[in-house]
Amino acid sequence: MRDLFGADASTGAVDAIVSRAGEALAVPYERLLGHIRAAAAVNIDETGWRLRGGKRTLWGALTARAALFRIAPDRHQREAKALLGEHFHGIACTDRWWAYDYLDPDRRQLCWAHLVRDFTAHSEGLAAQKAFGETGLAIATRLFEAWEEFRQSGDRDRLLARIAPLKQQLRALLMQAARKSTKTKYHRLFAKNLLKRWPALWTFTHADGVEPTNNHAERGLRGAVIYRKLSLGSQSEQGERTIERLLSASITCRLQRRSLFAYLTNVLSASIRGDPIPALA
Repeated sequence: MRDLFGADASTGAVDAIVSRAGEALAVPYERLLGHIRAAAAVNIDETGWRLRGGKRTLWGALTARAALFRIAPDRHQREAKALLGEHFHGIACTDRWWAYDYLDPDRRQLCWAHLVRDFTAHSEGLAAQKAFGETGLAIATRLFEAWEEFRQSGDRDRLLARIAPLKQQLRALLMQAARKSTKTKYHRLFAKNLLKRWPALWTFTHADGVEPTNNHAERGLRGAVIYRKLSLGSQSEQGERTIERLLSASITCRLQRRSLFAYLTNVLSASIRGDPIPALA
């Protein structure tokens, strides 16, 4: 500020500007929350946060053009419901964390990138576990090849045709692994878990706007994780509200290829004049 504009800005002045921006973003944030809850497809994930050194959780829900972050006490199911709403009718792409299990498997997409990590871990085992992991990885590899082809061509019938034999192979693999036996001791629970959520493995094959991974949410949270490490989290509840609103504005502007600086300038100007605050969604 001194070099560019010849103006001195104290730490207190910067903090005051940030606080005013957080207050001004209250209405756009609530509208953004409504947009997320009404979306046809949402990617959702969570990561750790800190409040005065204590453990908290930062939740993120993203669509193709919007991102909303919410800081909550923990990673429990009630917080997932608080973010998505009690009656979320869209499709949620998630990992296999139990807090999302209240969602209908037919309205959910499990992340195949996480499954690849699990199959890789099992492939590093011995005997039957190793064979299970290697077969699972081979199926996942062909699945991602089919998905990449679909991204290029947009031919959903071709995607369904390529996925159909993979579904049969995976189901046979999981059914065999789910049997009680000393040979399946180390991967039986994993197999049962996938069978229980079977429809959620394949939602991407027939639903527009749904991908087979949750990478979109993980990328959205990456900047917040870096910020947390640099700032050590929040020091007050009001600070939590400020940062969740600013993070939502930042990532949403990035997804929409908008200037965050220009948007926040318009927000603060409108707040000072008493005009309606520009929307994010």
